[in-house]
Amino acid sequence: MRGVFNRRLAPWWRGLGLLAATLALSLSTLTPAIAAAAKKGQTAGARLAVTSKAGASGKAVVKPTAKQNTAKSEARKGARHESKVAARDKAKGKPPKGEVIEAKAGKRDRGGKSAKRAFAEERRGGKTQVARGKNRVQHTLSARQGKAHERAERLAAHETRLAIRPVAHVASEAARPARLSFGQMAGLRAADDPLDLKSSVALVLDQDTHEVLLSKNDHAVLPIASLTKLMTGLIVSDARLPLDELITITEEDIDYEKGSRSRLAVGTTLTRGELMHLALMSSENRAAHALGRTFPGGLQRFVGLMNARATMLGMKDTRYVEPTGLSSGNRSSAYDLATLVGTASQDPLLRQLSTSQGYEVAVGNRVVQYNNTNRLVHNPEWQIGLQKTGYISEAGQCLVMQARVAGRKLIMVFLDSTGKYSRLADAERVRRWVELERAPTNTAASSPYSG
Repeated sequence: MRGVFNRRLAPWWRGLGLLAATLALSLSTLTPAIAAAAKKGQTAGARLAVTSKAGASGKAVVKPTAKQNTAKSEARKGARHESKVAARDKAKGKPPKGEVIEAKAGKRDRGGKSAKRAFAEERRGGKTQVARGKNRVQHTLSARQGKAHERAERLAAHETRLAIRPVAHVASEAARPARLSFGQMAGLRAADDPLDLKSSVALVLDQDTHEVLLSKNDHAVLPIASLTKLMTGLIVSDARLPLDELITITEEDIDYEKGSRSRLAVGTTLTRGELMHLALMSSENRAAHALGRTFPGGLQRFVGLMNARATMLGMKDTRYVEPTGLSSGNRSSAYDLATLVGTASQDPLLRQLSTSQGYEVAVGNRVVQYNNTNRLVHNPEWQIGLQKTGYISEAGQCLVMQARVAGRKLIMVFLDSTGKYSRLADAERVRRWVELERAPTNTAASSPYSG
């Protein structure tokens, strides 16, 4: 019987076990809800307390609703459950749940503090690195600025050294007056003439009749600059030396007196004829000096022959000290120069070379073009048989010519002119004046210049 009874009750026992398990699962699931309900119940209780106080003070009292009562009961149940759980944990030796939560919060707080400290330290380290980087950059910039400052100082010192001589030169030039020519110092430019010439000394005469058409300070003895080269050419031509003989420019031909420049470098080799051409046409100083230096007997004998020929021609006011005219010691008068021009114009070689418009010479590996220093030789209105220009500060601008004007062979001498082109302008004034007022009555003599 007992076995039959047990078999009949077994399903019921199993059902009760399942029901208990279900209830336990439901309770574990509903615990948060119960806690929330308990909080709501506490809030509702607080409200009820406030309401009861209000009722006690004589105000209307609001009774709790059924829903509020249910929430209150659920809160009580949740509180009892939490107390049971706490008692069970205490029996097992576990700390209360609240303490665990507080401990975890404390750990988080401590970890947060450590993280803050680590962040602060990292930040300080970053600032330190930035500061170190700034220091390195500043050090590099300072070094570069120091180097740049040193370079600037060196450049400034170099520019100062370069500027010393020009500044001193300008100051010295400003401190002293411009160098006057001998004609200016003698007051020759104050003299008047009918053509208002810019030259201190002028002489125009007929080569055939020796009639003086115009004169101005014609007996003044002045430096003659490169007009000296006419006598140099005359001496070489009279000596009948071979014109194809090669002559080399040396250190002795360099002008150390005036410091004049030359395109004939030391070591240049040209023929005697080429050197005469450059000396008479372009007033090349090294060429003229080389002609005198290589003359038989040397430079001293050459200068002696120049003075001897001047004496032979009756040039009483003339004296030569070297063959180029760079020295102010070479002096003459307008009358003496007119005599020299008349004699030199009888030499076909001197006429040809002095009136040549241009000439090319091979200087080393290049060809150098030389031109005539007197641009009137390019003017078709002029029939020039012989000419020579000259300039140094002591002599001023000078010019001598033999030309046919209005059918007359005229010799013109202009010394100590005020400007580079004034001597040429004076020659133009004389030509127009002769053509208009001093032309001969016999026009048969107006044939082109024939020498």
